[in-house]
Amino acid sequence: MGNDGGSIPDRRDLVRTKAKAEQADKANQVRAMWFFCALSKRPLREPIVSCPLGKLYNKDALLEFLLDRTSFGDGEEICGHIRSLKDVKVLKLTPNPAKTPASSSSSSNPTHAPFVCPLNFKEMNGVQPFVYLSPCGCVFSQAGLKAVTSTPPPSKPPSNEATPTKEDETENEKSSTLDLCPQCGAKYDRASDVLTLNPPRELEAQMRAAMLVKRAAEPTKCKGKGKKRKAASAEGAGEPPAKKAAAAAVPSTNPSIAAASRAVAASLAEEEAKRRAGMSDAVKSLYAPKDGSKKKETFMTMGTFTRYA
Repeated sequence: MGNDGGSIPDRRDLVRTKAKAEQADKANQVRAMWFFCALSKRPLREPIVSCPLGKLYNKDALLEFLLDRTSFGDGEEICGHIRSLKDVKVLKLTPNPAKTPASSSSSSNPTHAPFVCPLNFKEMNGVQPFVYLSPCGCVFSQAGLKAVTSTPPPSKPPSNEATPTKEDETENEKSSTLDLCPQCGAKYDRASDVLTLNPPRELEAQMRAAMLVKRAAEPTKCKGKGKKRKAASAEGAGEPPAKKAAAAAVPSTNPSIAAASRAVAASLAEEEAKRRAGMSDAVKSLYAPKDGSKKKETFMTMGTFTRYA
């Protein structure tokens, strides 16, 4: 570098240029999303759950996070939107038949994906987009599910037996818009129940917005139930007092208990009649009027005959 002829300096040796920013390896990022848990960074193993944003988690790691939200350093950034296990769905995955035990032992650098699509047997390795159905949790490749659900269901010929009502028409419209899961047969809506696994950022933002809208609509259902209960109580308050008294007069005792009490009262009446029949006339005359007429009992003298006899 002393210009003595020993070396020829280059421009990069004389001029300091700005260093290029390090670029992350996309292949490693894709492999981390599809082969490892997004929360614990451990290899995926069943049971595996997914959130409304399409991220994959080991269920045991998610339980640990829900019990203690400080157990993972970046837990709030990754899955802070998960409130409980009701916000996730257990996935029904199909194991890869090409995955051998030797390849599964090397979990740090797996050669085959652990799961495949049950329709076209494409590996779930990030090359093709995969989706899952929120009602049942079945996982398919997006191409395989489109190939199965692309054909419309056969239309039934109209029957002249009865004219369909409005309720039947609405039910038929709902059933026509719903599809059947090709694996378990559960009904799902093609527009809202098909969620993409590990979506790109643009699609993840849309899924997050849909999740927030759905959660914002949850309290309105509870308010509706409260209004129904208030309306029912108001109807009960508007009833006439005669109906309320009749409803209150209805006995709520057990029929067997009532039958037993009636039997005991009948036996006591029989014993009382036998005891009165065995009394002498002198004892009866002490409590009976002399003219033989029956004296009307009052509250103070009621039951005095049986008490002192």
